Amino acid sequence: MSVIGAGKSGQAAAALLMKAGASPFISEFGAISPEGRTMASGAGVPFEEGGHSERVYEADFSVVSPGVPQSAPVLIELERRGVPVYSEIEVASWFCPARVIAITGTDGKTTTATLLHRVCETEARAKGFRAFSVGNIGVPFSLKALEAREDDLVVLELSSYQLERCVTFRPDVAVLTNITPDHMDRYGGDISAYAAAKFRIHANQVGRDTLIYNHDDPLLRGHFASGEPWPFRVVRFGLHDVAPEEGVACVTVRDGSIVILGGASDIVIIDVAEFVKPSFRGEHNLYNALAAVAAATAAGVSVTAIREGLVNFGGVEHRQEFAGSALGLEWINDSKATNINAMRQALQAVPAGMVLIAGGRDKGNDYGSVTGLVREKVAGIVAIGESKLKIAAAFEGVVPVETADTLQSAVSTAARMAARGATVLFSPGCSSFDMFRDFEDRGEQFKQLVRELAS
Repeated sequence: MSVIGAGKSGQAAAALLMKAGASPFISEFGAISPEGRTMASGAGVPFEEGGHSERVYEADFSVVSPGVPQSAPVLIELERRGVPVYSEIEVASWFCPARVIAITGTDGKTTTATLLHRVCETEARAKGFRAFSVGNIGVPFSLKALEAREDDLVVLELSSYQLERCVTFRPDVAVLTNITPDHMDRYGGDISAYAAAKFRIHANQVGRDTLIYNHDDPLLRGHFASGEPWPFRVVRFGLHDVAPEEGVACVTVRDGSIVILGGASDIVIIDVAEFVKPSFRGEHNLYNALAAVAAATAAGVSVTAIREGLVNFGGVEHRQEFAGSALGLEWINDSKATNINAMRQALQAVPAGMVLIAGGRDKGNDYGSVTGLVREKVAGIVAIGESKLKIAAAFEGVVPVETADTLQSAVSTAARMAARGATVLFSPGCSSFDMFRDFEDRGEQFKQLVRELAS
């Protein structure tokens, strides 16, 4: 079989297939990194780079890395020749005997997956099994598929890209955090196509499985309210107008506590005030907590472990992370905000009077959707990256906007614009690939600049 793409996912899938007794061949359209060559050579996997040869099509099936667009000529030709094409997630699922909790959505999936893994780790230590954190969060599913045992738990974060070529993948518990416009450049501006990829997460679930969704999200609410009853258990979570119905439980906040409603009796999990912290605050993080509680409960995790995991959770790096104090200002690193909805959540959580640093590679963003919030909360904007002129035009006359050519210049400009005691929020609302390796690289550079200011 052939593996299209030599990134982390492709390398991991090839290594897994090799261990399973197959004969994978890696084909990369561009250049393979030195680390990738070393990994392939060490695993004994043949590879090519700089284009796709005829050998790619001489395969029983092909595995495609998530970064390869569905419109790529190599995928079109594979389909024309009748060669099945699967995602790395699909292939890993063939070999993983463990219980799987899968999380997807536009926003909140990393925080929810990280929190859920901490909760599951707490339970694992007490019960003697293991909890793995894999997928879009950083470690390819294929690297752990053979290591996991039947009684272990795998927490799997999934992007729409990773779900596109899933055929038989069936998680025991599936979570949908929300769906708002994102990656519209990949999906031709069609949110229904983007949503359809997300809905692959529950396509094969059956009666013993659980699907958990955000009932406050209008697109999800419409999707799960329409048609015949679903062939799996459904659990809702939300903060507004969510209530249990016959056969459908819900997780919400009542009288300041997270509660599970709809069972034989209501279950009070934890007072919200016990786990809210400066690095884990805001309504969006309350949604993340509700999703994690619902998923952990569906997987059989004890209330004790859920409480302990929530209390000890301090948030996720690069997501509204406190980067430090410098020059009389508070600095927040929200580099993981790669779309407008994530930026909106940060704007809602940070005190008014802030200076916002935003911009990067635009993904078809509608900046007008946050104009009211910017007018209410933001004292000034520093725009960077490929989208800086679009951002400047969008907020002209709303708040003062300056542009910067580098992140270092943006930080200096923000420090000059901000009033003493205010907050500087770095929430790009765009992808990082115009100026940085990825959002982690972008966030690390921002934090380093703040450290330099502080010193």
